Amino acid sequence: MKPALSSPALRRAPRPRHRPRALKGLAATAALVACAGLVAGCGSSNPGGTSADPATAVPASAALYAGATVRPTGSLQQQARAAGRALSHQADPYLRLVAALQTPGSPTLSYSRDVEPWLGPYAGVFLTSLHASATIPSLLEHGLLGGGAPGAFPFGTGGAEGAIVLDTSNPEKARSFLDSQAAHAGAHTTSFHGVSYELSSGGVAFGLVHDFAVIGSQSGLRGVIETTGGGSSLAHAGGYAKLLAAAPAGALAHLYTKAAASQAAGGEGLSGVLQVLAGTHEANISLVPAATSLALDADTLAPEASPQSDGLLSADPESAQALDELPGESWLAIGLGHVGATLSKDAQDIQGLVSLGSSVGSSGPTAPATGFGLDSLFTGLIAPLEILGADNAQAKHEFASWMGRAGIFASGAGLLELRAAVVITSTDPAASQAAVNELAAALRKAGGATAPASIPGTDAAVGVRLTGLPLVLDIANGRAADGQTKFVLGLGEQSVTSALNPPSTLAGSPARAAAAASLGEGIQPSVILDFPTLVSLFEGIGLLEQPPLAQFAPYLRSATTLAGGGRQLSGEVQRFRLVFGLR
Repeated sequence: MKPALSSPALRRAPRPRHRPRALKGLAATAALVACAGLVAGCGSSNPGGTSADPATAVPASAALYAGATVRPTGSLQQQARAAGRALSHQADPYLRLVAALQTPGSPTLSYSRDVEPWLGPYAGVFLTSLHASATIPSLLEHGLLGGGAPGAFPFGTGGAEGAIVLDTSNPEKARSFLDSQAAHAGAHTTSFHGVSYELSSGGVAFGLVHDFAVIGSQSGLRGVIETTGGGSSLAHAGGYAKLLAAAPAGALAHLYTKAAASQAAGGEGLSGVLQVLAGTHEANISLVPAATSLALDADTLAPEASPQSDGLLSADPESAQALDELPGESWLAIGLGHVGATLSKDAQDIQGLVSLGSSVGSSGPTAPATGFGLDSLFTGLIAPLEILGADNAQAKHEFASWMGRAGIFASGAGLLELRAAVVITSTDPAASQAAVNELAAALRKAGGATAPASIPGTDAAVGVRLTGLPLVLDIANGRAADGQTKFVLGLGEQSVTSALNPPSTLAGSPARAAAAASLGEGIQPSVILDFPTLVSLFEGIGLLEQPPLAQFAPYLRSATTLAGGGRQLSGEVQRFRLVFGLR
């Protein structure tokens, strides 16, 4: 099966010998990848059309591009339907995305009446910058999650710069649709390089360019005109072509982003999610549906990869080893490699994901009856990590100098049984022992209340009460059952004990074996999550009824497991794969 949206030239290119290679915030990225589907006619067949790749009409300078097979056939159609229905419990889970084509002044669109008669197999959307992309996730939120009024159309005066580019099966009917939308928007006719198009007073441009239906900002549409007139296209750009050649077979959609674009946008919103997935590298993220799972493959182009520039979900083999050492009963386990170099960025990435999730469908998280909310809970947990990973000479000397790999785990089905900790392997036992009191002093200075603690098996321990945490955070250092010295940030004494002396480890557990099997390609897991246990815990403490989780609750209940892990592909490409199991 050919990958979605590969150009004819790329489809003829030889495939690599070896098949090339979220965390609530990852749902936003999955939605963005799916957004390339825009009108996603997964229920239609025999679409006809020119089968032209929209990426051939997109300027090579595009900062972000999402493309999809919007009218799949055969097994890809079946898998897309099955995964969409399992996740959303809707008969036609993608049809609401037709709202993405609803421009200012337009009446409610019907896919079968307004779009199906002219839509071809492929669609894409591109942005020339990520600075003004905030309206796109809100548009997708309405289409994918439902509820509320549609968000403002993302392109136009004061909005994002770029365009939606759609392959057409009937150019004349496509032109009629564009003319109708333009008339509703009060647009007037103008032209660029001899190609006429419609432009509304709000800055939305409509045009048929080389049989592509294009709707976007005026600069975006003009970019398409210049590209189809002989300008450099994204489809033939070096990095994009390398990543598409390595993309997984059976992809329904993919999202490509340039490293420079992610950096320039300052790490907030959409840009922040992309940085978590890809770091500062050029990347392509593919969505691969199956009957009982959805996979996200984040492929990054990293010829000179370094821990500091990788995303939170990197392919560092140390990450998988760190997961293997965590307690065997963990329902959440994350392995991180070389945290001495990456801890500051890891903490920022986690905080960014939580902040992004908290902003979806809510003006802000509300604390439930237990007295704490999701945002404050994560903020309390991340505060000590930010001190440990601070980018200054003192922190590097006192903390980073002795850090090896690290793991994060949670076990227990309720608040009273909850055990959770960050476990960092120490390469210098004396330095990590001293770091216990050094970190406690920094937290006390920041407003935390500290008290000495006595925990069996540790050579230093301090208890800290932090705003947002329902339990005492114990900071401890000690020799673990495997002979290694470990520095532990644990929610209560039992969490520290589990971290240092677990009855079993994940290395030989059924959960780890199942995760490795679902990932395939020889990928070893560095992320494991059991959704039913997570949902049960959130229900027990009242978080699932509070924004932002309330809106995601049906999707959380539809998921079974999450497995993640990475590996280096042939050449310059590394892959991190996330597989969501579905009921």
